[in-house]
Amino acid sequence: MSELKAQFATLKKIADPAVADAIAHLVENGEDHELNRVNVLDFSKRHGLDEEQAISTFLHASRLGMFDLTWNVLCPGCSGVLDAHDTLKSLRSDDYHCGLCACGYEPSVDEQVEVAFTVSPKLRRIAAHDPNNLPLWEYYQQVFWSSGIDLDRSTFDALVDEVALDALELPAGERAVMSLQLPAQFIIVFEPVTHSAHFIDVQGEPTKERQQLSLVFNKSHPPTGSITMRPGPLRLALDNQAGVRTLPTVFIAGDGLHAMLGKRRSFLTAKRMLSNQTFRDVFKADNLDIDQRLKITSLTFLFTDLKGSTALYERVGDLAAFDLVRAHFRALLEIIASEKGAVVKTIGDAVMATFVKPEHAIAAGLKMRAAMDDLNAERGTEDLVVKIGIHEGPCLAVMLNERQDYFGQTVNIAARVQGLATSKSIHATGGVVEVPAVSAILQARDIKPIQKQAALRGIADKVLVYEIP
Repeated sequence: MSELKAQFATLKKIADPAVADAIAHLVENGEDHELNRVNVLDFSKRHGLDEEQAISTFLHASRLGMFDLTWNVLCPGCSGVLDAHDTLKSLRSDDYHCGLCACGYEPSVDEQVEVAFTVSPKLRRIAAHDPNNLPLWEYYQQVFWSSGIDLDRSTFDALVDEVALDALELPAGERAVMSLQLPAQFIIVFEPVTHSAHFIDVQGEPTKERQQLSLVFNKSHPPTGSITMRPGPLRLALDNQAGVRTLPTVFIAGDGLHAMLGKRRSFLTAKRMLSNQTFRDVFKADNLDIDQRLKITSLTFLFTDLKGSTALYERVGDLAAFDLVRAHFRALLEIIASEKGAVVKTIGDAVMATFVKPEHAIAAGLKMRAAMDDLNAERGTEDLVVKIGIHEGPCLAVMLNERQDYFGQTVNIAARVQGLATSKSIHATGGVVEVPAVSAILQARDIKPIQKQAALRGIADKVLVYEIP
């Protein structure tokens, strides 16, 4: 216990004390399942904590070895975990296949990669550290389904009674038989350990004759199969050749199953993690591999540049200008972090930052402009004028020059839009300004964007851009 207190004392020094206290209480008093794949967004909501502070503190706890960080590839259909990685470098770019949904997916870090935290066995041993010994339905809740499935224990138990005809634990190398009465519905025989499934389309006239079906489970992930049968008795023979315990389950693919899988809650995505400043600072070596190219369907980029910095150095001298530019950087970086963004890199006097949502970028841009006004007022000059450009769209997360970076036309357009700015005005593309949350921010400040078509260097077509005065 003294070692546990010492670790949390260290955590409180480098992260938010309130979040550290909440985590300590969870480790000391929480049930086992609450410490497996912790959903940080749900954790912060239940404890009344700031999301960004909660994410940052869990990241620091992981760096201290108190929690294990996992990147889980999810099926967008059923929210099942198709693969789990202890580093983002292990994420494949090829398709992941979900047996339950009979679909393949190319992973996108937007909503298909969950970031979760499991307590380290060195800190506290929990049942999920040995998933092969978890009871069947606990395995579904704690291992197969992600933290994005929103089911309390009582709701889950009631739905299981409605959606499952039968289920059993089948030890490695053993066989078993299920005797079922097939209803006139679509049936899925699913096995979550090997991610294999067999579909039974039950239709036609009922029969009293016993029908037969044999299934073999192995580690080769057999392709999904299907068969048509009639309502009535079924002898389902199961053979476990997977080398590990399997959990064959017979689901009725009806409204009950859809209701179970439809109960969702927000979770921490890989996209949000890549745009988290603490992650970029603390886990530099755990970003992408040099050859990885991860798709992001939507990310907002903000570029800044300091207007007339060369003239500034000539006007006030190197030392004074350096101090002023450093103060400007410090203000910008604090604002970016406060609006859930992250700095990708600085280039000279310019900053490239990312935000998960356009409204965060707009809010940051407005704060940046106000911060420069404050710095200028302190000095009684107008030396600091920051040009700001914002654009949103798809991109690739890549490694460039040993740094996690982004590539694609969206990045190019964002940089070019920043180049349109010549004064304190912010320039943002139409897709950003027309987002309802962005419009609400501007309306609340009585700011009326000025629309114009802009020709951007290297971009074939003119782009709809708004000047935010």
